[in-house]
Amino acid sequence: MKKYILFFVLTLAAVTAEAQTYYNYNQVGFSISGSYGKAEADLKKQDYHPAFGAAFVYNYSPYLPIAFELQKGTFSGGSRNPSIDKSGRIFNNNYLSLNIHGDLQAGEIIDYADSWFLDRVKGFYIGTGLGFVFNKMTDIQRTNQILANAAIGDTEGFQGKNSSVNLIVPIRLGYEFKIYGGDESIPLWGIDIGIQHYYAYGEGIDGYNDPTSKYKNNATDQYTYFTIGVKYNFELSFLPRTSYNKPIRRFGY
Repeated sequence: MKKYILFFVLTLAAVTAEAQTYYNYNQVGFSISGSYGKAEADLKKQDYHPAFGAAFVYNYSPYLPIAFELQKGTFSGGSRNPSIDKSGRIFNNNYLSLNIHGDLQAGEIIDYADSWFLDRVKGFYIGTGLGFVFNKMTDIQRTNQILANAAIGDTEGFQGKNSSVNLIVPIRLGYEFKIYGGDESIPLWGIDIGIQHYYAYGEGIDGYNDPTSKYKNNATDQYTYFTIGVKYNFELSFLPRTSYNKPIRRFGY
């Protein structure tokens, strides 16, 4: 009889320990991303470009990552063709941005434990943050190049700066696919597919800052990216693996 009791106790302990592993996650991660998009600035024509990012991630929970992100890319637009830009204006901005953002995934606020559907929905997220974009114009046209359209231009040159810093606020929507690994089946990798829309407060994205009394220049500069990213979660000595208040991966999956 004692053997059966001992076997039952050991089996229960093993099952409990295995189930508990589905609660564990690493508190830090590192991600890289590739994006594709364009600016929405003062010139009529804007070009699409790739951008690349890297981020250090603090996982406040498995469903609330907070990222410190560095991004490098290019904005450009305009044309010397008067049918596209009446003043022949162009710009090319090789920018660098830094921002901190948090993404609230659905798994943080829904009970997905007993639902196949909600277990798949838990990776959808919405997020926002704050940061700065450092603008650097490598090509810009400050004078009207189309003499026939001189009346619409500024004979003293278009106003603006070749280098500037603007405050940015991102709005983020997307989905994170969790890939589980390790002996404890923790969320080791994340594949992120999303869209980010940035509001850039200032007039540095395209380098033109012309008076609204003469030009249609009354909207906030913005830019939008479609992004795919990969994140790897790991441990640090001062931020070791910890547990969540509900199973991250449904038991038995």
